[in-house]
Amino acid sequence: MRGLQAEGGAPVGRPRGRLFAVLIVLAAVVYAADLITKTVVLRTLEGEPPLVVIQDVLQFRVIFNSGAAFSIGTGMTFVFTLIAAAVVVAIVRTARKLGSRAWAITLGLLLGGALGNLTDRLLRYPSGIGRPTQLQGHVVDFIEVLPGHFPIIDYFPVFNIADSAIVCGGILAVILAWRNVQIDGSRETREETKDD
Repeated sequence: MRGLQAEGGAPVGRPRGRLFAVLIVLAAVVYAADLITKTVVLRTLEGEPPLVVIQDVLQFRVIFNSGAAFSIGTGMTFVFTLIAAAVVVAIVRTARKLGSRAWAITLGLLLGGALGNLTDRLLRYPSGIGRPTQLQGHVVDFIEVLPGHFPIIDYFPVFNIADSAIVCGGILAVILAWRNVQIDGSRETREETKDD
């Protein structure tokens, strides 16, 4: 049987208001940053040539992505919308078990990013209130790194703040899982008894 060890000596298995607040505040910051930056670039850069921030390193260029990263699944926008909605629901349900600050940060990044792109899927063209097409909006992407100079592949996908938060949250989730840190703050040990 694997033993459970509390992270930082905290009790295991009880949700904590402060950790839930960290998750919600971080998700709100990510969501707001994503919406604000998308609004600004649409008003200033849509239909314009790329804005070069650092030559050959970073530029802002508006694209509308109906698929996932690398424009994979461009005809499956509806599916990505349902996946994003399912991720949001799963994170909210998982948050009830929250007992780890690291997981609160991880889930906050994932929730904020998922909500940012889900908003685009629900409200941006060709979807939106009063339009016949629903759940198929295109995500606004605008951050482009090493344009035309990315090693190994021809280009790195253009992305946004929500995408960055999702990637960072995903990396943190992998690290926490590798270190056996559980959502409730416990840490699984590798010790097993003969009963296993």
